[in-house]
Amino acid sequence: MASSNTPAVAVKIEFGGGLELLFSNQRTHKVSLPATVPKDNTTALPGPENDSPTKPADVTYLIHYLRDHLLKERAELFVENGTVRPGILVLINDTDWELEGEGDYVVKDGDEIVFISTLHGG
Repeated sequence: MASSNTPAVAVKIEFGGGLELLFSNQRTHKVSLPATVPKDNTTALPGPENDSPTKPADVTYLIHYLRDHLLKERAELFVENGTVRPGILVLINDTDWELEGEGDYVVKDGDEIVFISTLHGG
Protein backbone atom coordinates (compact mmCIF):
# COMPACT_ATOMS: atom_id res chain seq x y z
CA MET A 1 0.00 0.00 0.00
CA ALA A 2 1.05 3.58 -0.54
CA SER A 3 2.33 5.39 2.53
CA SER A 4 0.42 8.40 3.84
CA ASN A 5 2.94 10.97 2.54
CA THR A 6 3.21 9.51 -0.98
CA PRO A 7 0.62 10.31 -3.66
CA ALA A 8 -1.47 7.22 -4.31
CA VAL A 9 -3.57 5.75 -7.10
CA ALA A 10 -6.72 3.84 -6.11
CA VAL A 11 -7.76 1.07 -8.51
CA LYS A 12 -10.43 -1.61 -8.52
CA ILE A 13 -9.22 -5.10 -9.41
CA GLU A 14 -11.50 -7.95 -10.46
CA PHE A 15 -10.66 -11.61 -11.08
CA GLY A 16 -12.71 -14.10 -13.07
CA GLY A 17 -12.57 -17.46 -14.80
CA GLY A 18 -11.24 -19.13 -11.66
CA LEU A 19 -8.42 -16.66 -10.92
CA GLU A 20 -10.31 -15.47 -7.85
CA LEU A 21 -9.46 -18.83 -6.24
CA LEU A 22 -5.80 -17.74 -6.13
CA PHE A 23 -6.74 -14.47 -4.43
CA SER A 24 -8.54 -15.60 -1.26
CA ASN A 25 -11.59 -16.60 -3.32
CA GLN A 26 -12.39 -12.89 -3.51
CA ARG A 27 -13.47 -11.60 -6.90
CA THR A 28 -13.07 -7.85 -6.26
CA HIS A 29 -10.24 -5.99 -4.52
CA LYS A 30 -9.61 -2.29 -4.00
CA VAL A 31 -5.91 -1.49 -4.13
CA SER A 32 -3.98 1.69 -3.39
CA LEU A 33 -0.66 1.93 -5.22
CA PRO A 34 2.03 4.58 -4.91
CA ALA A 35 1.81 6.93 -7.90
CA THR A 36 5.59 6.58 -8.41
CA VAL A 37 7.25 3.16 -8.13
CA PRO A 38 10.72 1.63 -8.59
CA LYS A 39 11.64 0.97 -12.24
CA ASP A 40 12.56 -2.60 -11.30
CA ASN A 41 8.97 -3.16 -10.05
CA THR A 42 10.08 -3.96 -6.50
CA THR A 43 6.95 -3.86 -4.36
CA ALA A 44 8.58 -3.69 -0.91
CA LEU A 45 8.19 -0.36 0.83
CA PRO A 46 11.24 1.77 0.04
CA GLY A 47 13.55 2.99 2.77
CA PRO A 48 14.02 6.71 3.44
CA GLU A 49 17.34 6.81 1.57
CA ASN A 50 16.19 5.02 -1.54
CA ASP A 51 17.67 6.70 -4.65
CA SER A 52 16.72 4.01 -7.15
CA PRO A 53 15.18 5.15 -10.46
CA THR A 54 11.40 5.49 -10.48
CA LYS A 55 8.53 5.52 -12.97
CA PRO A 56 4.78 6.13 -12.81
CA ALA A 57 2.84 3.10 -11.53
CA ASP A 58 1.91 0.94 -14.52
CA VAL A 59 0.14 -2.35 -15.08
CA THR A 60 3.44 -4.27 -14.97
CA TYR A 61 4.02 -2.92 -11.45
CA LEU A 62 0.39 -3.76 -10.55
CA ILE A 63 0.94 -7.38 -11.63
CA HIS A 64 4.05 -7.60 -9.42
CA TYR A 65 2.14 -5.95 -6.56
CA LEU A 66 -0.76 -8.41 -6.87
CA ARG A 67 1.67 -11.34 -6.93
CA ASP A 68 3.60 -10.11 -3.88
CA HIS A 69 0.73 -8.84 -1.71
CA LEU A 70 -2.61 -10.43 -2.65
CA LEU A 71 -1.84 -13.77 -4.33
CA LYS A 72 -2.29 -16.58 -1.81
CA GLU A 73 -1.07 -19.59 -3.79
CA ARG A 74 0.42 -20.88 -7.04
CA ALA A 75 1.98 -17.75 -8.51
CA GLU A 76 2.85 -19.72 -11.67
CA LEU A 77 -0.86 -19.78 -12.55
CA PHE A 78 -0.94 -15.95 -12.63
CA VAL A 79 2.54 -14.69 -13.56
CA GLU A 80 5.05 -15.90 -16.14
CA ASN A 81 8.20 -14.01 -17.19
CA GLY A 82 7.20 -10.83 -15.37
CA THR A 83 3.72 -10.52 -16.89
CA VAL A 84 0.43 -12.39 -16.77
CA ARG A 85 0.71 -15.85 -18.19
CA PRO A 86 -0.73 -16.63 -21.61
CA GLY A 87 -4.45 -17.36 -21.44
CA ILE A 88 -5.27 -14.53 -19.03
CA LEU A 89 -7.26 -11.69 -20.56
CA VAL A 90 -6.63 -8.26 -19.08
CA LEU A 91 -9.17 -5.49 -19.45
CA ILE A 92 -8.43 -1.90 -18.49
CA ASN A 93 -11.67 0.04 -18.06
CA ASP A 94 -13.45 -2.56 -20.26
CA THR A 95 -10.82 -2.30 -23.03
CA ASP A 96 -8.36 -5.05 -24.00
CA TRP A 97 -4.99 -4.11 -22.53
CA GLU A 98 -3.32 -4.72 -25.90
CA LEU A 99 -5.07 -1.57 -27.12
CA GLU A 100 -3.87 0.36 -24.06
CA GLY A 101 -0.17 -0.54 -24.25
CA GLU A 102 -0.29 -3.72 -22.14
CA GLY A 103 2.04 -3.50 -19.12
CA ASP A 104 3.19 0.02 -20.01
CA TYR A 105 -0.26 1.48 -19.36
CA VAL A 106 0.09 4.04 -16.55
CA VAL A 107 -2.50 3.31 -13.89
CA LYS A 108 -4.85 6.20 -13.11
CA ASP A 109 -6.95 6.88 -10.05
CA GLY A 110 -10.31 5.11 -10.42
CA ASP A 111 -9.20 2.62 -13.08
CA GLU A 112 -10.90 -0.79 -13.14
CA ILE A 113 -8.63 -3.64 -14.18
CA VAL A 114 -10.04 -7.11 -14.77
CA PHE A 115 -8.07 -10.37 -15.08
CA ILE A 116 -9.95 -13.31 -16.59
CA SER A 117 -8.50 -16.78 -17.03
CA THR A 118 -9.44 -18.56 -20.24
CA LEU A 119 -7.59 -21.71 -19.17
CA HIS A 120 -9.78 -24.48 -17.87
CA GLY A 121 -9.15 -28.13 -17.19
CA GLY A 122 -10.83 -30.72 -19.30
